[in-house]
Amino acid sequence: MVHYIYNIGVRFSLTAQLHTNRTALKYHDGLQVSYAQLDALSNRMAHYLQSEGLQKGDVIALFNNKSPLGYATMLAALKCGIIYTNLDHTSPFQRIKKITERCMPKLLVYDVEYSLRTEMDELNIPSINIFEAGFENQLSDFSTALPADVASVTGQDGAYIMFTSGSTGFPKGAVISHANLINFINWGQAEYGITQDDILTNANPIYFDNSVFDFYIALFSGAQLAPFTNDITRDPFLLVKAVAAAGCTTWFSVPSLLVYLITTKALAANSLPDMKRFIFGGEGFPKPRLKKLYEMYGATAGIYNVYGPTECTCICSSYKISETDFEDMNNLAPLGFLAPNFSYVLINTDDTGTFGELCLKGPNVGAGYYNDVERTQKSFIQNPYNAYYNEIIYCTGDLVQVDAKGHLHFKGRADNQVKHMGYRIELEEIEAMLNTLVYVNESAVIYDRINESLGQIIAFVATDTVTDATIVTNDIKKLVPDYMIPRKVFLMPALPKNQNGKTDKTLLKDFKNTL
Repeated sequence: MVHYIYNIGVRFSLTAQLHTNRTALKYHDGLQVSYAQLDALSNRMAHYLQSEGLQKGDVIALFNNKSPLGYATMLAALKCGIIYTNLDHTSPFQRIKKITERCMPKLLVYDVEYSLRTEMDELNIPSINIFEAGFENQLSDFSTALPADVASVTGQDGAYIMFTSGSTGFPKGAVISHANLINFINWGQAEYGITQDDILTNANPIYFDNSVFDFYIALFSGAQLAPFTNDITRDPFLLVKAVAAAGCTTWFSVPSLLVYLITTKALAANSLPDMKRFIFGGEGFPKPRLKKLYEMYGATAGIYNVYGPTECTCICSSYKISETDFEDMNNLAPLGFLAPNFSYVLINTDDTGTFGELCLKGPNVGAGYYNDVERTQKSFIQNPYNAYYNEIIYCTGDLVQVDAKGHLHFKGRADNQVKHMGYRIELEEIEAMLNTLVYVNESAVIYDRINESLGQIIAFVATDTVTDATIVTNDIKKLVPDYMIPRKVFLMPALPKNQNGKTDKTLLKDFKNTL
């Protein structure tokens, strides 16, 4: 029987039927959850959410700690047409508050103890604790059947919202649809040959874009997903040992995590005997470290550099590293070609037409930013080269060069957004948060690039009352995530200005070497 798959809820249900007794979730502590168990659990959760009054199009926000119920809640939302967003329980309350103000969740789901729960309760958003022992027993009263109204969920309906840094100090929530994900899954399976015999790592934080690959490619292919929480990923030797013990065949992370494992010597040539493919993306991989990884695993595993903005469903290009890529040790590996059924145009190009801002088009381009029409219209625009029908493209802000083979090469940012530790960061968001401090008259943040792939965030603060930069550092820690905290903070009586009266960041970049 041929099934027409039009939404992700149906897709997972069919996957579970094909792989009933196979393991879906494989945990470090020995716990294993089958596809049948995960499907039944997610169906019970779907009926529970509906019993609480949640409907198609509503948003739920999860403080997700990768428990079976955490994953089941994501699947349950998909089956009901509810849009989920995963939150970082280590982020400052003010950032979480802004996110909830933007997406207006009808329910907060706690899969982990949250130190700022009292502050969250003041937002008056209904909440449930799925990590409590009695909650799963509560679900036993609900049906294990697929919700009857799953058929009302279409490919155009939102599946999840992924929040990224915003230049106004307000995070942006990229909406990805069911149709986006179906195309993404089909490509990911074909590109990497993922089968039911594979075991994928989920070392990425669940609120981070890279986790989309882990979750959707594994659990919608009949493969196993091996979740690793922060207590494992922060210890390089424990992480490598856990990945090896799980028999993982597919790794996906930001390059900086692999660099860390190589630098600490936690990862050696014989550490991961079952690994078939290393996939990395989100930032540049320093060539010397990449060569080390290739020397250790290039003969037994494929090593892939991938690219893709959050707004376009995680990944839209993949490039397999080969020996010839190390003939040039100065430049980053190419982004390669875009995925099939995906295309691009360059705008603001140079005279050759081979250099400019990369704008993506195709079925992975998301639905815009949730509850943010202005920024959606700025980034998701009509293709300027098409005057005949509506064709929306996403302007990435990434500057690329197209070589003679047609490969794309990343050459920088068209705006003030940077990639740091794998995260997309708008430097203006950090400035906006610094400017909320009562003793800050004005601020400027720059990114000091050390080499092609490494850099540090530096903040300049104009103040006439504070004389100790550590005060600023301690205060900003309460307002932004760890990866956005400036490495250095310089205090100044006033910031330098250019002829237009604007802060002269070019001068600040020079000053950093003398202050």
